Amino acid sequence: MTQIKRALVSVSDKTGVVDFAKGLSEAGVEILSTGGTARALREGGVPVVDVSEYTQSPEIMDGRVKTLHPRVHGGILMRDTAEDRDALGGIGGAPIDLVCVNLYPFEQTVARGASHEETIENIDIGGPSMVRSAAKNQARVTVVTEPGDYDEVLAAVKSGDGPNASLRARLAAKAFAQTAAYDGAIAAYLTSQGSDSKFPGALTLSFTKAYDVRYGENPHQQGAFYVERNAPAGSLALAESLGAGGKELSFNNLVDVDATVEAVREFEGPAAVVVKHTNPCGVATAATLEEAYRIAREADAQSAFGGIVALNQEVDEATANAVAETFIECIIAPGFAPPALERLRKKKNLRILATGAWLPADYPALQYKRVGGGIVVQDRDATGPAELRAGKVATKRQPTDDEWMALDFAWRVCKHVKSNAIIFAKPDRTVGVGAGQMARVTAVGIAAQKAGELSKGAVMASDAFFPFPDGIEAAAAADITAVVHPGGSKGDEAVIAAADAADMAMVFTLSLIHISEPTRQVLVSRMPSSA
Repeated sequence: MTQIKRALVSVSDKTGVVDFAKGLSEAGVEILSTGGTARALREGGVPVVDVSEYTQSPEIMDGRVKTLHPRVHGGILMRDTAEDRDALGGIGGAPIDLVCVNLYPFEQTVARGASHEETIENIDIGGPSMVRSAAKNQARVTVVTEPGDYDEVLAAVKSGDGPNASLRARLAAKAFAQTAAYDGAIAAYLTSQGSDSKFPGALTLSFTKAYDVRYGENPHQQGAFYVERNAPAGSLALAESLGAGGKELSFNNLVDVDATVEAVREFEGPAAVVVKHTNPCGVATAATLEEAYRIAREADAQSAFGGIVALNQEVDEATANAVAETFIECIIAPGFAPPALERLRKKKNLRILATGAWLPADYPALQYKRVGGGIVVQDRDATGPAELRAGKVATKRQPTDDEWMALDFAWRVCKHVKSNAIIFAKPDRTVGVGAGQMARVTAVGIAAQKAGELSKGAVMASDAFFPFPDGIEAAAAADITAVVHPGGSKGDEAVIAAADAADMAMVFTLSLIHISEPTRQVLVSRMPSSA
């Protein structure tokens, strides 16, 4: 039994702390506190003993030094032995049984672009020291670092027995994870100073396990889902499960759901994306969400069976009825109207996720990929529409207005398809997708096969340049009228010539600085004078 008789409460995030401290006080716990926290507690009617009164040592240097004192750390680190009790009593200290501390908002200070001086001042020293001391001494001390744990801890205190060993151990593990992440954030900031790179010299990633998944990528592999520290609202990590349909999400489900919701973020109006094995098989926009979903599903109905669906608006009943017509593994959207949710919950094995907040297409983030012995890091690809708008027409013929709209649609989708990636599209929908092929011309052939007669008058997007004219010739045979790709190949001149021969409009998205000199001259000669 570890009854709580004395608690030290000093928090930066004061959410719920007055009620928590009031509950402790009502349970007979003496509250030690500092600075702004002490003021907030007194204003809330909680009796408080200032730490400076307990230590008989004033706060100095504008509060820089206030808890770094033997009576504080001795009170926290004291083991339940006669020797430690005598040592603590010899310096006039008393046991501290609970430490409620959260840290200066260092990461938030960096994120809002504060000055270097202000950022340094937001490196907490006393807070992590107390948290680590309390977590180390979990055999006797309870450490609380998150407002979300206040209710559970307070209930244990009020029970008369105090937090049990299991709860203390769990809170201590959480505390060490938080101080590790905090130090990692500081190291990342400091090692980035004076560098022209956006990537820090030291990178420490912090994740918390949300749950085990049924299995990994294959049935013989185990797996788990971890949530990133400070994951943004609207991300998959913070999505709410509104119905598991009898099965929890699997490793592959989570990867596919993320691919799906990232793709649907590209569009402002009602839009739907259907993904199978991380690749979009159907994408559409329309006047209503129901229509967008039906068009996206029918773009490749065979592949859509058993797929993942993402929608970018609240799901209404009509859309829910359409989704319920076929077997879908999972659906994710900002939210669901009550009748829609009621309808979808009747579908066996359908997982339902709501993101709540909606992240824009250009939200900033870093992306990581594990390789042997390390990771590669890049910033998130968030510039699709801007790339097309800044692109250069390489052919004799300019795209028509409808072709520009279709090219914009195709280019938004293309980056979400595994390379080699080819998209055949109309202004509001995909009609054929060729994904993950070793040869680009093969991907064109697959997109043409998927599209069938719908390729006539469609446009094509490619995620990388065409090294040879064969891909353009295959597209022309499928009656594609315009194409967008990065350009920059040694074979650009032959590719442009093939497009011209087919009366096809072609847009390069790369800046001219990446283009060979002969091709640069061809492009410059074809640019309007205002370009």
